[in-house]
Amino acid sequence: MNLANEFANCSPDELKELLSGGTLTVYSVARPATANMAVDRSGVLAAFTFASPAFGPTTDGAETPLFVADSVPASTTGTPGFARARKADGTVVADFSAGSGDREIKFAEVSCSPGAPVKVVKFTIKQGDWPERPDYYGTRPRSGYPLPVTP
Repeated sequence: MNLANEFANCSPDELKELLSGGTLTVYSVARPATANMAVDRSGVLAAFTFASPAFGPTTDGAETPLFVADSVPASTTGTPGFARARKADGTVVADFSAGSGDREIKFAEVSCSPGAPVKVVKFTIKQGDWPERPDYYGTRPRSGYPLPVTP
């Protein structure tokens, strides 16, 4: 999870409260480096609206997100790469990794098609770098420096 600077010191419980009545927008894979940057190269695949409260009890280490609708129709074709959570007033709170594998948000399907239902089946709040490649997402390629090496 990448938090917006404004919410960097919030606990997971405080984050859950902030998202009450907010939105979770699912994007394709070209995510910005931080939650403070605008999303400019990713297509919106689906948008969920959090209920109030936004989360139920935690089960097996995963959160129980509460949405106004359990599933929403996809707006375009693509593979989820990340999801941006906003407060009800539109303020960006955090970006979460999304898709298949070891991600914070997992969906019932691997990809989205226009009009097909999109459903969240797992939601985990992991503080710190992106879970799939922390060695990559914490770095920036610079001329004269080697690219990160896969372990």
